[in-house]
Amino acid sequence: MPFCKRQFVVLWCYFLLISYFYIPTMPYTSTEQALIQLFEQWAEETVIHIQALPPSASDREYYRIRSISKQAIGAYNTDIQENDAFIAFTEHFYAKGLRVPQLYAKNLAQHIYLLQDLGNTTLLKYVQQVRQDKHFPLSLIKLYQKSIDGLIDIQINGHEGLDYSKAYPRSSFDTQAMLWDLNYFKYYFLKLAKVPFNEQALENDFATFIQYLQQANNQYFLYRDFQARNIMLYNNEPYYIDYQGGRKGALQYDLASLLYQAKANIPQPVRTQLLEYYINKLEKHIPVNAESFTTHYYAYVLMRCLQVLGAYGFRGFYERKKHFLDSIPYAIANIAWILENIKLPIALPQLWKALQHLTKSEELRQFGQVQANTDNSTLTVSVNSFSYKRGGIPTDSSGHGGGFVFDCRAIHNPGRYAPYKKLTGRDQLVINFLKKNSRIDAFLGNVYNMVDTRVEKYLSRNFDHLMASFGCTGGQHRSVYCADQLAEHLQRKYGVTVVLQHIEQERKNWINT
Repeated sequence: MPFCKRQFVVLWCYFLLISYFYIPTMPYTSTEQALIQLFEQWAEETVIHIQALPPSASDREYYRIRSISKQAIGAYNTDIQENDAFIAFTEHFYAKGLRVPQLYAKNLAQHIYLLQDLGNTTLLKYVQQVRQDKHFPLSLIKLYQKSIDGLIDIQINGHEGLDYSKAYPRSSFDTQAMLWDLNYFKYYFLKLAKVPFNEQALENDFATFIQYLQQANNQYFLYRDFQARNIMLYNNEPYYIDYQGGRKGALQYDLASLLYQAKANIPQPVRTQLLEYYINKLEKHIPVNAESFTTHYYAYVLMRCLQVLGAYGFRGFYERKKHFLDSIPYAIANIAWILENIKLPIALPQLWKALQHLTKSEELRQFGQVQANTDNSTLTVSVNSFSYKRGGIPTDSSGHGGGFVFDCRAIHNPGRYAPYKKLTGRDQLVINFLKKNSRIDAFLGNVYNMVDTRVEKYLSRNFDHLMASFGCTGGQHRSVYCADQLAEHLQRKYGVTVVLQHIEQERKNWINT
């Protein structure tokens, strides 16, 4: 039977109808599929949303998962011993009523588990939002005091009955563990920063230092990474996460980790005030010799600062992660304060010499130059999205001749699919599509590297304007999302003034009004 024109038209209309209502499937990764299955078994509801959370310093992966009435944080970690430690500690602490996330479900054969969702606000994030210049408001001090109350509870009450055989990689912060940290500092910071030292003399100082640190009472739970980034603010209360590295150790270490966290940059008088608060609270639980405790405390401050610099060296110098390089000036400032103000009852001549060298290093000071320049910067960055099909590349009205132009057309276009045609790059469905069906994050990572270099140069030379534009076919999806992300990145990282303009979207709004 011949194929007539009418049949063709009917089939074409049918195809258009199907394509309009068809939502392309977004394949889940094997990890996401496993977490969805675990969540649905626990919640007895169908998952309606799963979103990968930004990566942290570790290799663990976290996801926010929701159904109609329930939500949880899904975790994936291939380190079996670390999972065992975290789950054992979580169950122990939660049973004692300590403020840690509830463990909902686990499937350790697939390296996954579900935790209570404590939101997005860390203590560090809150500090950076509330704090103004060098002023540290009373509200923050009270919040740190509440966090210290919880710390003592974990250190003393959490210690009682805890199975330290689950601790990983060691059951206590002993000589071996301390030596690992000090060598971490030596090889990943001193050597990569090209700070000269006599290796044998430095090793001798390390041995002396460790012997002194071990004189402190080390029979309580040591959280290991007790910093403001690992304290969640949930229902106006501090909750505690990321204690999987915990072990038996000295009480002073965790307080030093909190008060000398580089990025929190707590003023020294506030640190002293909070140290006194800690000792007064601790005395209600156990006998404390305040003088001896304080002397060992400042030794542990130095120990923690060296461990942190080792981490910054590995993540920054070695892995080239910008966030850790940006933190170096704060850590160096802590070292400089220690050198000027702390007199330990032991001699560490080679270590002190190396520390003095790094505090005077011109190369290391350059990491802090950008931060200093942003305080009084007049730099304005214009960020645009535009349509190649309609208006074309935007002109630079500043008179400086333009700047970066990034072509987004190689990124998979959600505008090709009917469900996304009327949405923009600011809608969550479009964002999810881009993250799952394109290499948008890798594309933006390259953009950040290029633009950051220019911003830092402009800040150092007191230039007043830079322009960056993103183009795609319609100026609606890919370019809008990329422009929004760059604007947020620059404001968060450098604090510069950003003028954001979605040219095609503003043109459409003007036509429709």
